[in-house]
Amino acid sequence: MGYFKHHVFVCVNHKANGRKSCHDGNAKDTCDYLKERLKALDSYGEGKVRVSSSGCLGRCEVGPNIVIYPEDIWVHYETKEDIDEMIETHLLKD
Repeated sequence: MGYFKHHVFVCVNHKANGRKSCHDGNAKDTCDYLKERLKALDSYGEGKVRVSSSGCLGRCEVGPNIVIYPEDIWVHYETKEDIDEMIETHLLKD
């Protein structure tokens, strides 16, 4: 196993000129919520989950996006409930 069990990248990219981007989906707030939720569940840090904000992940058309490694799981989200479901389904259960 690597340093982290899962590494989660939350795209927070903002594109100019009104082009669609993950930033439009409150990505920064989502990244902060995800980190705080994992900390509350004692699932954040070495040997557990790491959350990083990311630049463009190249899938703006289906954003906002999150990708989880090493599993290469792509997640589109719209609500905090979607994030909670992702935590439960992909990060806490093996």
